[in-house]
Amino acid sequence: MAGKDDLKLLGLVASPFVQRVRIALTMKGVSYEYVEEEHLPFSKSELLLTSNPVHKKVPVLIHNGKPLCESLIIVQYVDELFAGRPILPADPYERATARFWAAYIDDKLYPALVGILKAATEEERAEKAKEMFAVMERIEEAFSKCSGGNAFFGGDSIGFLDIALGCWLFWFEALRRMYGVEIVGTSRTPLLAAWAERFAETAEAKEVLPEADDAVQYAKKLHAAAAAK
Repeated sequence: MAGKDDLKLLGLVASPFVQRVRIALTMKGVSYEYVEEEHLPFSKSELLLTSNPVHKKVPVLIHNGKPLCESLIIVQYVDELFAGRPILPADPYERATARFWAAYIDDKLYPALVGILKAATEEERAEKAKEMFAVMERIEEAFSKCSGGNAFFGGDSIGFLDIALGCWLFWFEALRRMYGVEIVGTSRTPLLAAWAERFAETAEAKEVLPEADDAVQYAKKLHAAAAAK
């Protein structure tokens, strides 16, 4: 991979937001130093606290000593800074649309997934799963419109919106294993189900995305810590 200047990424293997940035860097063929914040959320390194004093969370990309925070912002920065295959669409309307749906994913999908993880009863988990299904059905509609009949949101190859959603696939599989909740399936979201299979087979996903077991183990660690309080 080609290098440019000094790049360091502070991350956590179980974080889908971190995987977004790693996929973007991989797409651009950029070399970087990866630093795992292995004790999150229980303790945080001094480097993380000084690099992201506002939110104190990963990912943080440090470029020539200057930190950048928030995964979607970092992905756009990487796209603008490095040559190679573009991540965001060139057309202004398509670019704005991709940003809209990426924000929707963070605003709606993330809380729904956390709700499933934190549910105290099966009834509560079923209600949270319904919320997730509603979110995914909206994203299914977005895929139908944005893809234009192509394999990915971004066309014939993955782009900004594919990265924004694809980084969650290992967590979707983790939820299926833990609770039997199928987030993306042929019955509710057939287009996304086919898309997910294609995304998982891309070189970037194979190189970057962790195994679902990593998410399962992280969830168990969080549950154990909550139970011990």
